[in-house]
Amino acid sequence: MNMSLSGNIYPPSAFYFKVIIGPPAGLTVDTSFQEVSGIDIEMDVETVIEGGENRFVRQLPKGTKHSNLSLKRGIAALDSPLVVWCKTTLESGLNLAIKPLPVLVYLMNEDKVPIRGWSFDSAYPLKWEVESFGSTKNEVAIEKIVLSYTASSRII
Repeated sequence: MNMSLSGNIYPPSAFYFKVIIGPPAGLTVDTSFQEVSGIDIEMDVETVIEGGENRFVRQLPKGTKHSNLSLKRGIAALDSPLVVWCKTTLESGLNLAIKPLPVLVYLMNEDKVPIRGWSFDSAYPLKWEVESFGSTKNEVAIEKIVLSYTASSRII
């Protein structure tokens, strides 16, 4: 029987995860999220039509590209370290230097042990959005934080 590193033969569940933003002693105090998306990497290609032979089209690799990382959670207090980071970055009008931070995303098992993980280098906020309010909704008010990063890697 082929067992994974976590000792489980089943694929991990996607509902129990942990996000760490900043260095280990950094912004980890308020990083509970409802949803994380944008974990992907793709080969970017250039289409080249072969000269003299129009039947053949080549796709030549140019490099890798990735989506932005999106984090959703309930709207946090103004003094939250993550809100302060977003507010400083996005509302300063580039009068202040952008402070990029590392981001780690872990899938956890039932024993609170990371079983899969991704690292995102030099992340910074691109967008800070509050989802729409509706008088007929009975839902938590959600904020969405979109981060850009320079590189990502699977670490577990």
